[in-house]
Amino acid sequence: MRTVRETFRHLAFFALMIVTALTVDWGLHFTGHLDWGREAGYVGTGLLVVSFLYSARKRKWIQRGRPPLLLRLHETLSWIGAMLILVHGGIHFNALLPWVTMAAMMIAVASGLTGKYLFKKSRTIVSERRKTLREKGMDIETIDAHLYWDALLVGMMKKWRIVHIPITITFALLVLLHIVTVLIFWKW
Repeated sequence: MRTVRETFRHLAFFALMIVTALTVDWGLHFTGHLDWGREAGYVGTGLLVVSFLYSARKRKWIQRGRPPLLLRLHETLSWIGAMLILVHGGIHFNALLPWVTMAAMMIAVASGLTGKYLFKKSRTIVSERRKTLREKGMDIETIDAHLYWDALLVGMMKKWRIVHIPITITFALLVLLHIVTVLIFWKW
């Protein structure tokens, strides 16, 4: 039952981003502030760029910042930034590239949420099994031998970034292409 609740919470978090973006976009249309949607894209992109402090810290490109705090900042700023970019895109269909870029962003966000969920779930399972074996009176070496494959799974879950990073890079390249095409074709 707990797994169902956790799964629902992650799906709800993703859906909330979409519903919030649609609500804000509707509000901008209703109040006649359509130009704010364009600005939302700039702010959202800025937030996504700042959210990469976590990745820079993990790769030791920067030395400052506590990784757990930067991870929470990454998750929060990515969610808000993606929501603002959805507001920026709105429900308008002006060209294919912005929609492909938005789809790539949604896949990157879903990938991040999925990885977070799976990693947390695998760590919880190993922790609960370790506690149960300890309660049965097993010594640490026996517990470690018993949990070898489970611990290996957690280690593999840490590597889910192998999927997340190329998706995110694809999104970033599409964003750059979108910006370049806007600069080239925008009627100043």
